[in-house]
Amino acid sequence: MESVKERSLKLHEENKGKLSVNVKMDVRSKDDLALVYTPGVAEVSSAIDTDKNKVYDYTIKGNTVAVVSDGTRVLGLGDIGPEAALPVMEGKCLLFKKLANVDAFPICLATKDEDEIVSIVKNIAPVFGGINLEDISSPKVFNIEQRLKKGLDIPVFHDDNHGTGIVIMGAFINAIKLVNKDVSQIKLVVNGAGSAGISAVRMAANMGVSEIIVCDSKGAIYEGREDIKGTYKEEIAKKTNRKKTSGSLSEVVENADVLIGLSAPNVFKPEMIKSMAHDAVVFALANPTPEIMPAEAKRAGARIVATGRSDFPNQVNNALAFPGIFRGALDVRAREINDEMENAAADAIASIIKDPSYDKILPDVLDCRIAPAIAKAVAYAAIKTGVARVEMDPEEIEKQAIKMVC
Repeated sequence: MESVKERSLKLHEENKGKLSVNVKMDVRSKDDLALVYTPGVAEVSSAIDTDKNKVYDYTIKGNTVAVVSDGTRVLGLGDIGPEAALPVMEGKCLLFKKLANVDAFPICLATKDEDEIVSIVKNIAPVFGGINLEDISSPKVFNIEQRLKKGLDIPVFHDDNHGTGIVIMGAFINAIKLVNKDVSQIKLVVNGAGSAGISAVRMAANMGVSEIIVCDSKGAIYEGREDIKGTYKEEIAKKTNRKKTSGSLSEVVENADVLIGLSAPNVFKPEMIKSMAHDAVVFALANPTPEIMPAEAKRAGARIVATGRSDFPNQVNNALAFPGIFRGALDVRAREINDEMENAAADAIASIIKDPSYDKILPDVLDCRIAPAIAKAVAYAAIKTGVARVEMDPEEIEKQAIKMVC
C-alpha cells in the first residue's frame, strides 16, 4: 500500500496543483464578446468609476480572498520559502471554496521584508474582498496585520492567530460546560506566546477568565520580567498574570483548571497534569507531536484532552473557523473582522455540538453545517457593531450558505 507521502505527491503531480480558474459567462458569439469585453465592459467600468462600491456588484471582489504568505513559518516546516509554501496556500484556498464557496487565491511573496509585504498587499487589495495572512513568522506578522488593518477598508485576518484562537475558544466553551466550572473562577495556563497563544488569551479574557498565566520557554510571563521589556511579550504581561506569578511551567500549572499548549512536543509531563485541579482540561496542540499524548494525559488525570491531530478525538483545526468567518464577512461587505465577530464565531462552533461529550467537544472539519452557522453569527455581529456595508438578513445568509456547501 502506498504511503501518504507517495499518494499526496502523485495526486498533486497528476493534477498540477489543486486550483484552476472557471468562468461564469460563456462567449459563443460576437454579441457575447461585446458584452463581456469591449465595448460593453466600458459601461461597467464607468459605473464603478462613478461609484466605487459598485465593484462589489459587478466584479469578483465581493467573493474573493487573497491568501498571503511569505513562506517563513509554514505548518511544521518553518522558513521554506514562497514556492514551497504554495501547495499549502493552494490547500487553504481549496478549503475556502469547498467549505464556504469563497473564491480564494494564493499569493506567495518572494520577500520577507515587512514594508514590502504591506505595500504589495495594499496595492493588490482592490481585487479582493478580504485578506487572509498565513504562515508569516512572528512577531513580524503582528505588525503587518495591524498596519494593513489601519490602511485597508476590507477584512484583514491573520488565521494562525485569530483562526486558531477562535477554534480553541469554541472547544473551551464546551469543555468548561462539561466539567461544570464557572469560567470566571478558573485558572488558565497557556504555554506558548506565539500568534495562536496570544489570540486564545485575548478571547479567554473577553469571555471572563480572570486568572490567566502565559508561559514561554523561560517560564511565566509577568510584568517586570527583565528579558521581555520592549517586546510584544510585555503587552501580554500587562493583560495577564495579575499576581505577577513567576516560575517554570511545572510550577505555575499547579491547580490550573485548563492548560493550553501551543508550543513544542512532549513538554507536558504527567506530573504537571497530576498537579492540576480536578477535572482538568488539556489542549496539547503542537503538531505533529503534541505536548503530551492524549492517553498519557488522561492517565495522569485529565478529564478532557484535545490535540491538533485528526487521528485523535477533539481536533482543534482552524479550518473549522476561517471559511465561515469570511463567508459572513463577505456577505455583509464588512470593513473588518472585530472581536465581536470572532467571539460570535467561537460561540457558533461550540453550538454545533448539541450534546458535547469528553471525546466530542468540536464538530468535524467537513461538517457542512459549520460554515453556514458561523457565517450567520459573524454577519449578525458585523451588522450589530456597525462594520457591515450592507445589512443582509443573517438567517438568509445561513440559508444561502447551506445551499452552496451542503
